[in-house]
Amino acid sequence: MPTPPDFVPASQCEILFSEQQIAERVTAIGEEISADYKDQSIVLVGVLKGAAIFLADLARSIDVDNTFDFVAVSSYGKEKTSSGAVKLIKDLDVPIEGKHVIVVEDILDTGLTLSYLRKLLLQHKPASLKIATCLDKPERRLVPIEADYVGFKIPNHFVIGYGMDYAEKYRNVRDIRLYPEIPTGH
Repeated sequence: MPTPPDFVPASQCEILFSEQQIAERVTAIGEEISADYKDQSIVLVGVLKGAAIFLADLARSIDVDNTFDFVAVSSYGKEKTSSGAVKLIKDLDVPIEGKHVIVVEDILDTGLTLSYLRKLLLQHKPASLKIATCLDKPERRLVPIEADYVGFKIPNHFVIGYGMDYAEKYRNVRDIRLYPEIPTGH
């Protein structure tokens, strides 16, 4: 499938956070989670696909016993903005009842996805439920929800890299970059 004409090479996108900055921040979050859950086990629930890389790095930065599972939801499709409708595509594979759960997301934007997931996961009666996000865009919030662990707060810009995509492209970019606005008509 050819690349649409509005795709910009990642090398032409400005770096927002370098690979080193990300690694340092993920390590710090891992240390914070390890301190919060000392002598306990946790389940990390990654939100596919964007959070997969963040979850892998975070899991390795946590010193307490942890396992992980994944859920998949859809609210973007191939667009740069959320449709507002969230639907569950893949549910958990293992029970979380009575367990300490941390939902791991790539970006907390409007809050619609995480609000939906929080409500859904609380029905499974975990011992506790917290949220870790790599990026937080508070000015885009449509519903009142906050993450317990935040990598970086960013302004309202579309970003790619470190698992985050635009129409499934750029997930493999090692840093987080600002994607330019697409001209009207494209």
